[in-house]
Amino acid sequence: MSPQAIRNYGASGILPPAQRSASGYRTYTPIHAQALRTFLALRAGHGHRFAAEIMCAINRGDIESAYRIIDSTHLALRTERRTRTEVAAALNTLSATPSAPVKGRPLTVGELAQRIGVHAATLRAWEVQGILRPERDRATGYRQYGPDAVRDAEIARQLRRGGYRLNQVARFLESLHTAGGAAALRTFLDAWQDRLNTRSRNLLAGAAQLDTYLRALDAG
Repeated sequence: MSPQAIRNYGASGILPPAQRSASGYRTYTPIHAQALRTFLALRAGHGHRFAAEIMCAINRGDIESAYRIIDSTHLALRTERRTRTEVAAALNTLSATPSAPVKGRPLTVGELAQRIGVHAATLRAWEVQGILRPERDRATGYRQYGPDAVRDAEIARQLRRGGYRLNQVARFLESLHTAGGAAALRTFLDAWQDRLNTRSRNLLAGAAQLDTYLRALDAG
């Protein structure tokens, strides 16, 4: 780490104020070293911005604000972990024998509704929720459901029958599209789980360093 980086951290409040020697040079103590260790550890779990805000709050004596930021990061991670679990569970509920793909022209809303056994109004509601994204006929403006939209509708029907809420279905399909298919989604979910576990471990490491820093500050 460069000397300028240390100066920048001090100027931004990430490090506590440094005393000056008689010749004007900054002097640093073990407290500053622990502050730096703490910031670097927090950054791995919270990200640069929130780690900086945590350290600045602590160094100005606003412990409550620091704890609030820490709590918000853990809450966001918990929400992300729940989302990943929902997506994985949804993937496991899908039928291993999907319906025959659509051939020829796209289906109308009525044809698709009949194919999967729902009302046309249900398909329109799914569109509002972002579950379906049908194309439109340029001449008539009517909805057209090609193979991808039909597949999404069939997945949505299965998940809804399994008790999944509309927002959960929408999140699953978004993940499926991002990954590029069910097989790729399983790989994506494994990598996602690894990232969540790594971040949880980083948050623990950051908390340990922060506790050491707070104890050093209390000791004065």
